[in-house]
Amino acid sequence: METLEKLARASLQEIMKVAFREHILIPAFNVAYLPMVETIVETLKECRTFALLEVSRPDITRFGAESFQAVKREYERFGDPSFTRLHQDHVPVIDEEGKRVDWASFIEEALNLGYHSVMIDGSRLPLAENIAVTREVVEKAHRRGVCVEAELGAVLGHEAGPLPPYEELFRSGKGFTDPGEAQRFVRETGVDWLSVAVGNIHGAISGVAKDQKKVEARLNIEHLIKIRELTNVPLVLHGGSGIQKEYVLQAIQNGITKINVGTEIRQAYEQGWRESGEIRKGQRMLRERLQELIEEYYEIKGSALRLAAKL
Repeated sequence: METLEKLARASLQEIMKVAFREHILIPAFNVAYLPMVETIVETLKECRTFALLEVSRPDITRFGAESFQAVKREYERFGDPSFTRLHQDHVPVIDEEGKRVDWASFIEEALNLGYHSVMIDGSRLPLAENIAVTREVVEKAHRRGVCVEAELGAVLGHEAGPLPPYEELFRSGKGFTDPGEAQRFVRETGVDWLSVAVGNIHGAISGVAKDQKKVEARLNIEHLIKIRELTNVPLVLHGGSGIQKEYVLQAIQNGITKINVGTEIRQAYEQGWRESGEIRKGQRMLRERLQELIEEYYEIKGSALRLAAKL
């Protein structure tokens, strides 16, 4: 327990740096419904695994997370700093429908609520504008000791309308993060973590497609290595559900420190809940899926102990 207390006292910045250096994955599990918070934390404690709980605008507007404040309230009830911290996921400057978002107010809300990290997504902006917006968020968040994630490149999947065939996207490298731009971006913004596009895609969040199984994606590891070498910061994969395991494990060895997982765990919870009408059944199915991901897919059972030992 003394070892885990060391982890509880560490800052998220320290934990992520150790994870990056030691190639230890920190998954980030999206809270699409408030009862998921309790189950995610309990499962992490049982598995002695460290992960982030995160919530995005679509979790609130399209599903049942209610609000950033509501998720923070649930986190205060169940959260344990030895196993998890709270992240505000994916605040876009321009959303998937091409509309401008009042991103500053969302970021400010999370900072005021005491979130441990925030994500600003200016990836639909020209590079110079993305840099300027991200630098503004970094300056504001760092004054409060809060980590910042940003995105460069286009992790597709949330846009209106169907995507082109996945193989076509992968072969063309459409939306892939440019390594040289990534180097400049990290240098000029001071961002803590960078979300990159190297073949990963988001699961659909609207219409009939939101209930369908995701495309089984793969990753361009050589491209990822170039980005890691030029940036030297923890890298993030959005759209982490459904990527072929061999690519995930290679990615963790080559700079990926945080992987966002939303679709798989949301669908597990929804299936149990809808089949029975009982939240507890949804939580049981969520727990089973989380255990599979932690133990069999990511192979990170006991990661909290490994992180604490390296702090």
